[in-house]
Amino acid sequence: MYVFRKTEELIRRLNRALIAQQKVEIFKPAIDTRYHHQKIVSHSEREIRSTPVQFASDIILLAGECDVVGIDEAQFFDDSILEVCNALANSGKRVIVAGLDMDYEGKPFGPMPNLLAIAEYVTKVHAICAQTGELASFSFRLADNDARVLLGEKNAYEARSRQAFFGDKKKRT
Repeated sequence: MYVFRKTEELIRRLNRALIAQQKVEIFKPAIDTRYHHQKIVSHSEREIRSTPVQFASDIILLAGECDVVGIDEAQFFDDSILEVCNALANSGKRVIVAGLDMDYEGKPFGPMPNLLAIAEYVTKVHAICAQTGELASFSFRLADNDARVLLGEKNAYEARSRQAFFGDKKKRT
């Protein structure tokens, strides 16, 4: 099982599997309708077909006889995604998962810490900080809203380095 943070990298890896003529099934949470209802779309507008699912358990039912399972935005699933990923990997499928490891407050996000713990391979992909130009590991919420889940496109969040994230967070409080 592979786990990392960014949709762009997920699309790249899944496209490589498709080029290798492997059978690929791709899933995303049904609540993620930001760019497209049925496609996974990166901020740079790269896209790949996917199947939206309401519950993580639906993935096992829909994965069928594929070789590779891709899952985007895993942080939006509940903890049952752990059993789903383990079951798929234990059955011989390559499972590739993307999701944010931290929420807008810099706290561990949903099932991601546990997925990172059980994965054989973890690739942490960084954005570039909009304030400093350094590597960014944090998502700074621009909107004044304290809901844990707030789906947003480019204008709702900004990539931040640790210094810029905590500096601006301190200014808000």
